[in-house]
Amino acid sequence: MRFGLFGRDKREAAGADASARIKQQVRELLGLPESAVIVVNEILCADPACPGTETVILVMKPGEKTRAFKVQMGLAELTPEALAAALSEAS
Repeated sequence: MRFGLFGRDKREAAGADASARIKQQVRELLGLPESAVIVVNEILCADPACPGTETVILVMKPGEKTRAFKVQMGLAELTPEALAAALSEAS
């Protein structure tokens, strides 16, 4: 992690941009209100049974149970089509 005058490195900035893009797409695809909180994380599973890198999306709406969606690809590779498929399969 960098502090001070250096700011974020390019990989961090690209991840933040991809996360913001995915959050907006999730909001549009699911028709979520602004009060809904969307969290997007890319995780790397070290277990050999895991697919490797996956994107986990949490959708939290006030008064409702948190919904989790998983896509078996990293943030950078996640296409709008793959996201739409993952959201429709889990719904």
